[in-house]
Order: sequence, then structure tokens, then C-alpha cells
Amino acid sequence: MHVRPTRAGAAATAALLAAGVLGAQAPDASAQAAQAGQAAQAAQPDQGRVVAGALTALREHATDLRLTPGQSFRSTDVVMDRSGGSHVRMDRTYHGLEVLGGDVVVHRAADGSYAGVSRSFTAPLRMSTTPGLAEKAAQARALVRTKATRDITGLRAQGAPRLVVDAVGHRPRLAWAVTTAGKRTDGTPSRLTSYVDARSGKVLRREEGIETVDGSGQSLYSGTVPLQLTQSGSTYQLKDTTRGGTYTTDMNNKADSFLCQLFGSGCSTGTQVTSTSTTFGNGTTGNRASAAVDAQYGTNMTWDYYNQVHGRNGIFGNGTGSFNRVHYDKNYVNAFWDGTKMTYGDGDGVSYGPLVSLDVAGHEMSHGVTENTAGLTYSGESGGLNEATSDIFGTMVEFFANNANDPGDYLIGEEFDLKKHAGLRRMDNPISDGQSPNCWSSGTKNLDVHYSSGVGNHFFYLLAEGSGAKTIGGVAHSSSTCNGSTVTGIGRDAAQRIWFRALTVYMTSGTTYAQARTATLSAAQDLYGAGSTQYAAVAAAWSAVSVG
Repeated sequence: MHVRPTRAGAAATAALLAAGVLGAQAPDASAQAAQAGQAAQAAQPDQGRVVAGALTALREHATDLRLTPGQSFRSTDVVMDRSGGSHVRMDRTYHGLEVLGGDVVVHRAADGSYAGVSRSFTAPLRMSTTPGLAEKAAQARALVRTKATRDITGLRAQGAPRLVVDAVGHRPRLAWAVTTAGKRTDGTPSRLTSYVDARSGKVLRREEGIETVDGSGQSLYSGTVPLQLTQSGSTYQLKDTTRGGTYTTDMNNKADSFLCQLFGSGCSTGTQVTSTSTTFGNGTTGNRASAAVDAQYGTNMTWDYYNQVHGRNGIFGNGTGSFNRVHYDKNYVNAFWDGTKMTYGDGDGVSYGPLVSLDVAGHEMSHGVTENTAGLTYSGESGGLNEATSDIFGTMVEFFANNANDPGDYLIGEEFDLKKHAGLRRMDNPISDGQSPNCWSSGTKNLDVHYSSGVGNHFFYLLAEGSGAKTIGGVAHSSSTCNGSTVTGIGRDAAQRIWFRALTVYMTSGTTYAQARTATLSAAQDLYGAGSTQYAAVAAAWSAVSVG
């Protein structure tokens, strides 16, 4: 059972609990329990008691955990096991400053005893929170043209810099978080945050806030599909009230405005897609509603996948829906998730069609699930794991839908690949794109997240399907290992459940590949036992991609 505090509610009712060296903030106890699979809704636990117990565990183990004065923790998510065990995810502050990469998950057994803490870094926090570098100077450093920003046009500051403690991928440092806006050369909006050392002025890292694919209606790719519609007068809207009110709009081939890019607000939602009958689209790009049908169908299948397979109530875990924007910009060969919605381009019409295929819809919405659970930082190895998670669950959505027009396989985006039908990436052999590694190395963290994801994708394929050659969904697949071993797969069902539990219970924002190995082993032990075939397969699959 999964219980998620509403963000607004948690913020409004938080109370400071001063105890020893730790401050602690308790969330709203009125969050709704998510439906577990197809079973009846479970009884809501006393969330306040569960969180209070987790905070007590942190205080009691403060010395072992190297927690120092000035730190506070605030609950953002609670996962309850059927056994009664609990896993409380918490964000951390230091003297009021957000600690990026400082989030933790406190684990307690059914009897309330302490069972450990998942976290990305273990260093004690001892630093002055007075910056040696002024805001304006930090902003200027972030705007200097580098390899990371050279393909962004109209690069400009967005809002005032904010002071944080940055502990993602390095020892904790006081830093200015400087957000800039602009547009990538392919038309994708950019909302880049640069973390500038508040003493030396060095740019520690950058994180892109726009997460991309890089790579009854008649749909383009999935045939005729059922739809839940909303009637408004004499017209029907492509809006589904049974799945959180999700809906689809047409951007009329316009891009986001300058003000939208600059402030991230006031962005166009597009025009609600409607029809005078209960039928939408005709299965061709000549009818603008066809792509909208694909997007809405993809949203529906993704919603149902998370609900029926993992017991999650929508992307945000609270029953709230997101929405889709189709026909974005002109000749735009991409799609992106921006924290509230999915946006899809039409492709260039030559090499690529509209990017509204089922696996891409699952990919984009899964960015939202990651954002609202582990919050994997979109840079370095955690960024690769973020992208791998979206490829993994996007692929699992494709298998879940069981649509004869788009059978499940481990290719990403093959439906809109008009010339080769090979997709943007493939999970059985990531290096086939010439840039995504099959095997982990010390340089993996330096790759673009769409390429460093190859290690996680390869691991998951081996875990689910095993090594060697086989045909899946009518497509020939073949996967080798990095250590020359032979891996026997445990099947998609067990593999996806292990990854989801690892993501929602054990991974934190700065999780590395080595830590992902530990997280998935813990998840396999929880679900199947330490001596299980599944546990051994997880270890073997990670070793097979050089993560030991």
C-alpha cells in the first residue's frame, strides 16, 4: 500500500518538532491510501504515527548516521508493506537550506524496529551557510557559454538564484542554484539549473528541467482503441474523468512563448481536442485528431499499468491526472515531460512521424513517477537511471497494453521511425546506437543521460529476458554480457516489480549505479527472499553489465 501526502496539505500543516540535534517536520495525515492492484482500497494507516516513528528512529541513530546540528527532515512519501513494515521518504534541510541529494528513506519493520536508512551520501554536514560569492556573480558564471549551453538560443536568467547545499555526485558544498531559460536547437524548451560553488565560483554541475525522449479513436500506431470521453453540450472532449481528468489538447504547431520559457508560467495549454461524434481521428496524419488519440490512449494505458501492476493511483500517486499537448511546434522531432504534462512533436514527416507512440507515452509519464518518488537527479549516473526508468516502464506499458498493432518489444520509438523502424534506442543492445554503453565504466557518469541510461536498460533486459538471441514481438533481439557470463531471465513481471520497489522504496535523488544494484537486491529480497532465484538473477544481471 502506498500513501502519499498532498504537497499543499503537507506544507500547510507542517509542525516543527525540535528534538536533540534534529529538527523534524511532520506532514498532513489526511492523504488518501492508493488502491493496491485490483483489490479493494486498503485502510488508511495512521500516517502521523508512522512518520513520527521514522523521525524518532533518525534521532536515535543520529550518531551512527553522522547527522549534525541544524538538520531538519520533512516527510514526502510513505510506503506501507502488507506485513506492516514502513518506508518513509524524507527531504532534508540544513539551517533552512535545501540539501540536494540529501533525501533519505527510513525503513522500519512491522514491529516498529529500525531497519536502516537509504541515502545517497553519508558525509556529515558541517559548513558555513554564508556565501563568499554574490548572487549576481553566480548568475554571470551560469550564463557563460560552454559545451553544455552552446546549443541553447536566447539563454537568459530565470528568477533569482537560491542558496542550497549541493551533495549530488560530490561532497556537500554550499552553492547557488541558478536557473536559466532558452530553447535548444531542435526546438525543445530548456530550463537549465546550474549549481555554482558559493565560494570558488566553479560550476559544479548542470541539470536540465525538461526531460525528453532523446528519442473509441483511430490512432496512428495502435489501431482503433477505446476512449473515455466527456460530453460538453453537443460535442465530445478527449478528456477522461475516470483517470484523474486526463485530457489532450492541440498546440496547432506553435511552440511555447518567450514568457513561458522565461518564467515557466502562463504557457499555452493548447486547444481541447473535441469531436461532434464519439469517434476521433481516422488513423492518418491528415486528421489532426489521430495523433491526439495516440497520446490519450498512451496516457490511459500508462495510468492503468501503474494502477493494476503496481497499485499506484496515477502519476502523482494521489489520483490527479496530467495532460497531453500534441502538434507542438513545426518539424519538432522530440517529446518532453515538464513536471505537469507531456508534449509531443509531429516529427519531420520524412524520417520520423509524430512521436506519440505507446512506449514514448509510457516513457514521458514515467518521468513524472520518478519525479514524485525517488526524484532521481537528471544528471550524472542518477540521470542515466532516471532515463532508464522511463525506458523500462515505457516498454512495460507497451507489453501491458498487449496491442496487436504495436506488440511489445525492447525497441524505443520504433513506431514513428518511418525509414528503419529500429527506434531511437534498444535495450537488448544499447550500444547499437553508437553512443549508449552496454557496460558500466568510470566514465558513464560523464555521458548525456540518454546514453548513460544504456547500462540500466541492458541490466533490465538481461534480468527479464536473459542473454542470447530470441524473437520478441516479431523483432529479433540478442544480448551479450560484459563478463562473458550467461544470464537466465526471470520474466518481465518479476523484473518490473523489483525495479518499481527499488525506485519507490530504496532509491534516492543521487543514487548511482552501484547503489542501484544494492537497491534492487533489497527489493528482490523483500519480494522474493534472499535465497531466491530472483535475488540471484539481479546480482548476476548487474555483474553482467560490469556493476559489481
